[in-house]
Amino acid sequence: MPFPGGEPLAVGCSDRVDPSPAQDLAKKLLLPFLGALDPRRTCDVDVLLYADEFGLALQWTGKGAPGPVRAEFGSGKAGYRLEHGGGRGQLIARAVGMQKTRRILHILDATAGLGQDAFVLAGLGCRVTLIERSPVIHALLADGLARARLNPLTAPVVERMTLISADARQWLERAEPGVADVIYLDPMFPHRDKSALVKKEMRVFREVVGDDEDAASLLEEAQNKASYRAVVKRPRKAPVLGATEPATRLEGKTSRYDIYPVRAFPSD
Repeated sequence: MPFPGGEPLAVGCSDRVDPSPAQDLAKKLLLPFLGALDPRRTCDVDVLLYADEFGLALQWTGKGAPGPVRAEFGSGKAGYRLEHGGGRGQLIARAVGMQKTRRILHILDATAGLGQDAFVLAGLGCRVTLIERSPVIHALLADGLARARLNPLTAPVVERMTLISADARQWLERAEPGVADVIYLDPMFPHRDKSALVKKEMRVFREVVGDDEDAASLLEEAQNKASYRAVVKRPRKAPVLGATEPATRLEGKTSRYDIYPVRAFPSD
């Protein structure tokens, strides 16, 4: 499977796990399976889709390579936000309109990635459909959700999350208007956060999936198919996506939410 830059990706696993699931995944994704190996001692490929006792990860290879990138929901930032988040007062909750209605919102996250924003919204009670078009990122996300279902803290949250493998723009073209209350987009953009973890995640994502060059047309489809609004997450100082200015914005320290209303939320 070629990267946007031309380098290869392969599947490998730790010698501490059953290699069969990783081998099956390699066949499904049409990727080479390198068997059990140590990523730090591998130089045949730049990046591995690597299975170990902690789950599935994207892993740089070679001596001194940064650690793995996984879809994690029970620990790290996602786990902390679930236990200590700001509730409906969080910017993302306000952006999707949770303070506008008492009903349980159905959110369509059309650029799911590692599912962190979707998990926050599901943790606040929303029903969330996630669409991810990269088969590799979809595999990471599916693995993370499967592990989260085994955790008593996160299991009730991920039960409100449904994952679909599809190109979101094509999927929305076929969908009926009103397919979701809110359609949420977080297209790939150059991350300027100084966190080493963010840099690592964004770099490995770019190696695998490249940029979301069709994001503007995806927003047009989102506006056509959302019941109440489309929401786009952007870097705080970035230009708007496409040609249409949002009706309103909510700004944080490093990012903002551009809001494109379709119609008012019901008052009940």
